[in-house]
Amino acid sequence: MLDFDLAEIYQVETRVLNQAVKRNKRRFPNDFMFQLTKKEWECISSQIVMTSRSKRPKSAYPLAFTEHGATMLSSVLRSDVAIDASILVVRAFIMVRQLALNYAELNQRLETFMIETNMQFNEVYQALTELASQKALSNKPMAQIGYTAERYMGKTE
Repeated sequence: MLDFDLAEIYQVETRVLNQAVKRNKRRFPNDFMFQLTKKEWECISSQIVMTSRSKRPKSAYPLAFTEHGATMLSSVLRSDVAIDASILVVRAFIMVRQLALNYAELNQRLETFMIETNMQFNEVYQALTELASQKALSNKPMAQIGYTAERYMGKTE
């Protein structure tokens, strides 16, 4: 986002935002913020209608902020909106940390459940295997006991 858009969001003047950035240069590395070149600014300004273009000196090109830089701005600006945004960012990080802890706990519980369930399935499998082998032994053909016509006629097996 460009400096004048963020100034509007944070309810400060663009010059105040830029002064805060200059005073806190270490908080805005290249992956948080950079200044547009003349060519980039001309390309952007030819595509959109801006009232602030006429207010900006021709030698001063806008600062462009990544989402990290836009978030960092909330910690260096003094408007009520910036303060509220900074508080929300801190609360969001706390919530993310809590979610991560809950996820780790849930993952541990799931792992324990899987180990216990796997052990139970192994016990069930062993029991079924034993039952199947006993059934196979009990299904062996057995010699008949008692009177049969073949035996009576002199035929024996």
